[in-house]
Amino acid sequence: MEHVIVVDLGYGDAGKGTVVDWLCASRPVHAVVRFNGGAQAAHTVVLPDGRRHTFAQFGAGTLRPGVRTHLSRFVVVDPLALAPEADHLAALGVPDALDRLTVDGAAPLATPYHRAANRARELARGGARHGSCGMGVGEAVSYALAYPDQAPRVRDCLRPALLRERLALLRDRLTAELGPLDAPPIDACVAAFAAFARRVSIVDGAEVARLLAAGPVVFEGAQGVLLDEWHGFHPYTTWSTTTAANAETLLAEAGATATRLGVLRVVTTRHGPGPLVTEDPTLGLTDPHNPTNPWQGSFRFGHFDAVAHRYALEVCGGVDALALTHLDLTDRPLLLCDSYNWTDRLAPNPDPTDLTRQAALTERLLTTRPTYDCPANLPAAIEHALDVPVLLTSHGPTAADKRARAVTAR
Repeated sequence: MEHVIVVDLGYGDAGKGTVVDWLCASRPVHAVVRFNGGAQAAHTVVLPDGRRHTFAQFGAGTLRPGVRTHLSRFVVVDPLALAPEADHLAALGVPDALDRLTVDGAAPLATPYHRAANRARELARGGARHGSCGMGVGEAVSYALAYPDQAPRVRDCLRPALLRERLALLRDRLTAELGPLDAPPIDACVAAFAAFARRVSIVDGAEVARLLAAGPVVFEGAQGVLLDEWHGFHPYTTWSTTTAANAETLLAEAGATATRLGVLRVVTTRHGPGPLVTEDPTLGLTDPHNPTNPWQGSFRFGHFDAVAHRYALEVCGGVDALALTHLDLTDRPLLLCDSYNWTDRLAPNPDPTDLTRQAALTERLLTTRPTYDCPANLPAAIEHALDVPVLLTSHGPTAADKRARAVTAR
């Protein structure tokens, strides 16, 4: 496994960060490449000495000396969120995080205007909220799709006059649609973004190939396949391709390949509204890293949903192996759902752009009932239900709590 793609096969929060950290701790890794999402990511890593960091934009290998981070063109970059993250890493004894960072100049730029618009729209939905993180990532993607030649990009931070023009246009368009936005003046934003451009290395699209040539690379995904913009259960989805597709594109451009590692909890979870067929409040579980918040809402727990995760595998094109996390979560016997009251397979959408079909599937899932087995060995049952070998089990938050298993070819 020279290069590895780490992808979450659930609704996010499966433990991608701790798996990436284990990969970087267990063998030499040159760089971590982020291939989707933005500052809304929350990948918690804990070191054996107790140091803890929740990674948003830096790669989850950054606590390991020398491991670089690259934000690819598929990441929505938020410089104003990057700075406090770098400060926290420095407080943990990692003063060179920004020195080990490269950013693709073509990446979309998230601004305070995107964030304010995102929050205004979500508040306007009232009880029909989608569960946004309120960080403006989806707003930045939406604007870039609508105005591809005028949307702010990371490379614009190197040209303050052009950036000022694009930010003013963005602000004016959003305020015309939504009214006044709670965001700082244009000049303050330009000054902050210009400082970002002076501090970090903004590179071209060939950087991934350079990193791959220099040593092993881990491609770190954000969120989960079941939240994918096309394959997720609309409208409770993200404005991001959460499958391995972006990573595979970057690899193909460099003429390289990678092993795919799918990450899953031994319970199926979801932060915020939307389908969670196996939800069981009586599990009595909590997650201190995913508290209830005003934007996403509550963090919900359910038994392992093999039907939903088989669907994730199918739309993702499969994985080579699994990493199962949170085996230390509970002493209570956990159940496995291998079928619903109407099917044991969710068929991928033949036309991924048909969100009407996905919305209809969402409505059905909201009233679906699970059927359960109570396996004596849950990891073995998951391996059988998904027909994918388990490479790694995680029994605690640190790399030392991981147990690697031998995987034989099938």
